[in-house]
Amino acid sequence: MYAIYQFVFVKGGPVMYPIVLGSVIALALFIERLWVLRRDRVMPRGLHARVISLVGEGKAGEAAQLCAQDGSAVATVMRAGLREAGKPRAEVKDSIMDAGRREVSRLEAHIDLLGTIAAVEPLLGLLGTVTGLIRAFQQVETLAGKGSGVNPGALASGIWEALITTAGGLMIGIPAYLGYRYLQGRVTTLAVEMEESALEVGSMVAQVTSPADAPSPRQETR
Repeated sequence: MYAIYQFVFVKGGPVMYPIVLGSVIALALFIERLWVLRRDRVMPRGLHARVISLVGEGKAGEAAQLCAQDGSAVATVMRAGLREAGKPRAEVKDSIMDAGRREVSRLEAHIDLLGTIAAVEPLLGLLGTVTGLIRAFQQVETLAGKGSGVNPGALASGIWEALITTAGGLMIGIPAYLGYRYLQGRVTTLAVEMEESALEVGSMVAQVTSPADAPSPRQETR
């Protein structure tokens, strides 16, 4: 463990501290979003089928209660359409789309921060490269000023810093970017599926449900 510390932080220089910190934050964000974006959490299995069945039986109120109890992202979006039961299809669709945008925004939380870390890490590596080369040339200047020959060993610390920080920035930045793109794609896929499910429910509600079947304010607050 001490050898790792010596190699990363002593030879790598002070720039390695923010680089390693960024890697910890990026890993935590990626794991947290993976947990949040689980399909069973966003779109519970069987929920859409149960809602469709209830709406088909003219029980929009019960379907809205089911969605309220579930609390998942797709349930929230479908409930927005159920609350507009009996209204024109355009109004039902607008309500669904508004709720969908809010839920997608929640799903996308912290993903931009992961993308920022992915972009900054290589730049920190470049900064470490520059500071390492500066240290190396300072050694050259110091030795030349003393009239002694340039000892390659005296330049090693600066070169080590330049190489380690460059490698560290790339080794963290590349996986972080891949994770960022993966999470973006996952959100997009889930958003499309949520929209399709909710619009199907909304279309049924607007076509066959009367205003009397809409959930009452008392039911909506449960």
